[in-house]
Amino acid sequence: MTEINRALFDFLEEHAEKITDEWMNRRDEQQGSIYAPGADGFMKQALREQNRLTNLALATCLVGDTDEFEKRKNEWAELVAASRVRTGTPIHEVLRALGSARFVFWTFVERFIQENNAEVAREDLLRWSEELNSSFDELVLSFCREYHALMEERLRAQQSLIDELGSPVIQIDCERGILPLVGDIDTNRAQIIKIQVPQRCSDEGIVQLFIDLSGVTIIDTMVAHQLYELTQILELLGVKATITGIRPEIAQTSVHLGLNFSGLATFSSLQQALQSSPVPWA
Repeated sequence: MTEINRALFDFLEEHAEKITDEWMNRRDEQQGSIYAPGADGFMKQALREQNRLTNLALATCLVGDTDEFEKRKNEWAELVAASRVRTGTPIHEVLRALGSARFVFWTFVERFIQENNAEVAREDLLRWSEELNSSFDELVLSFCREYHALMEERLRAQQSLIDELGSPVIQIDCERGILPLVGDIDTNRAQIIKIQVPQRCSDEGIVQLFIDLSGVTIIDTMVAHQLYELTQILELLGVKATITGIRPEIAQTSVHLGLNFSGLATFSSLQQALQSSPVPWA
């Protein structure tokens, strides 16, 4: 590390609080954003700490310690990405704030150059421009990678919950259950139903399942076939499937496909099906 690099590093470290102060004063996001000037005190303190870590990670590249920079960069990216995902902050707001942080950081580099003009050579300027901008780009890239990974994890968890809610098996007594299907059923949802429902019936000891289609508005030929396969799978597991609330268009689709539901009990409504099916111990 050159003496001038050490001098710049010391200058940035000495002015760390002022750098953060100027960055905080530049916040101009709308109300509701964590970057809004009116954000609560806890969020302000978190932003100050995170900006301090941003500047520290950047300054570390000046001392030539690659391993230390990598460590600080990764720690910063994990911390900031987790915070922004937790607060639901859009990535464009984060990138704008990072752009502002870069601008403020460079204004202090420029102040150092003005104060030490005689000692700063043209080669130093070119080197700092390359090193600092490259390091800042690495910070942004690490943040985006971590942010994306955390969002993907959250989306998978939400999709898992949606899939579970989309095929709810409601147990009404020790051996009977209801599968109330509501809304559009596409091929993907039908496939999930076909996989999850037999497993739930097996886990809960259900031997008779009422599949209520009264809330299904649209169904295509592929989905009708998937539902037919579901009844066949249930039969192999010893679960008696009863179809209720089947709509005329769904019945027509099934006939056109040549699907044979003649072995299944069907009712116009779930209420009729339940009245026609005695309680096992009654």
